Amino acid sequence: MALDPDTLAQLIATVRRFVSERLRPLEAQVSETDEVPTEVVAEMRELGLFGLSIPEAFGGLGLSMEEECLVGIEMGRTSPAFRSVFGTNVGIGSQGLVMFGTPEQKARWLPGIASGETITSFALTEPEAGSDSANVRTRARLDGDAYVLDGQKIYITNANKAALFTVMARTDPDRAGGAGVSAFLVPRDTPGLSVGRPEKKMGQQGAHVCTVTFDGVRVPAENRLGAEGEGFKVAMKVLDRGRLHISAVCVGVAERLIADCVAFAAERKQFGKAIAEFQLIQGMIADSKTEALAAKALTLETARKRDAGDGVTLEAAAAKYFASEMVGRVADRAVQIHGGAGYIADYGIERFYRDVRLFRIYEGTSQIQQVIIARETMKAGG
Repeated sequence: MALDPDTLAQLIATVRRFVSERLRPLEAQVSETDEVPTEVVAEMRELGLFGLSIPEAFGGLGLSMEEECLVGIEMGRTSPAFRSVFGTNVGIGSQGLVMFGTPEQKARWLPGIASGETITSFALTEPEAGSDSANVRTRARLDGDAYVLDGQKIYITNANKAALFTVMARTDPDRAGGAGVSAFLVPRDTPGLSVGRPEKKMGQQGAHVCTVTFDGVRVPAENRLGAEGEGFKVAMKVLDRGRLHISAVCVGVAERLIADCVAFAAERKQFGKAIAEFQLIQGMIADSKTEALAAKALTLETARKRDAGDGVTLEAAAAKYFASEMVGRVADRAVQIHGGAGYIADYGIERFYRDVRLFRIYEGTSQIQQVIIARETMKAGG
């Protein structure tokens, strides 16, 4: 653990209070306006949320994976859009730089990322490369002391606010698959880089995704992240960590929904008594609680294993697969327990039902997690 127990307990308590007192009252407003208020973003900066995973030497909190997951669980107790504000800075938008950056690259970018002054994005997904992430078509052609990038990325989280993109591009067109892909740090203001309007989505209003286009974008060779051809390796290492973070958030959302279900079931009366007294309602609550506990245990155990320096590709995929599917089931039961109220926007349950659907898609679909789990299990002989 990076923090002593008292400091960690204080951090968790602070985040929990921030979520309950500041963020939860704003959930409906953020959903309606599709925007997190700027003053709330400023408060997140003051709390250090943008630098949870950034080393202390660069102004971050330098949390261990387990500690980051504990914070993620607390942030999951409110609308996922709030976490998304700083999520790319903590995860996929910064961790390639943390793990593979040169000292010069880290010194230049990490302090601003940790403070939240620099918002980051991870540009991997393309029209022809999503689950098949090794099929990157965006081209990076070496021209003197720079690479020239041409191509398009889609569904890029926080792209409209990002000042720095980690971009996966093909440097060797003759090599198929991940071997010909490299990673680059590309500042937003580089000529030829353009960002489209935020997409209209099923849920998670306030968290934005956009198309990013590269048209003759000239990137200095010193902005390459890792060696040429290491881009796919960078992406996979980043996603291992990101999947654990998402797993923790799924646990937090499930715990929030379970608490809402218990409170509603204790008050809502049918046939002369609270519906919490009916065993079929109790069965849905029991199933939800059991699955949430299992997801939490798997996530935190895997986080501790990663902190110990062990490889967790299989376990991180399993945690993300189980936790994201679990929270979908919990949200579905929450709608059912709330009955008609669960389908009405004023109660917020239907919003969470839509919000959690994305967890089974981004940072690797459930089907991709199954492929990884099976591949790694067979590789290890079962």
